[in-house]
Amino acid sequence: MKKIKATIKNEAGIHCRPTAEIVKAVGEYDGTVSVMAKSGSCKVSSVLELLMLGLEMGSKITLQVEGPDEKAAAKRFKKLFQKNFDFPDAECSQKSNRLRWRLFRFPKKSS
Repeated sequence: MKKIKATIKNEAGIHCRPTAEIVKAVGEYDGTVSVMAKSGSCKVSSVLELLMLGLEMGSKITLQVEGPDEKAAAKRFKKLFQKNFDFPDAECSQKSNRLRWRLFRFPKKSS
């Protein structure tokens, strides 16, 4: 068994898309991966259980890996939990929202 600490770095925390990517990667591993946080713990095989932890940016977690090549697997899963998953990039999103506003705003009514 290998334990490793990580900090959530994604601005929006571990929401649906990061959770799906993490659970998929863990599903390809021939062992078990658990996550422990202040809000609780779960095996990282269930999207719902991982979402229920409410992992926000800055949350401190401990990953516990049991199975083949635990040290390498723990490092790989730590990277996933610390990855910046923001979809799309926040700056691009703000620019496209401003552009959309300019293109689709209604003209002022004349009195």
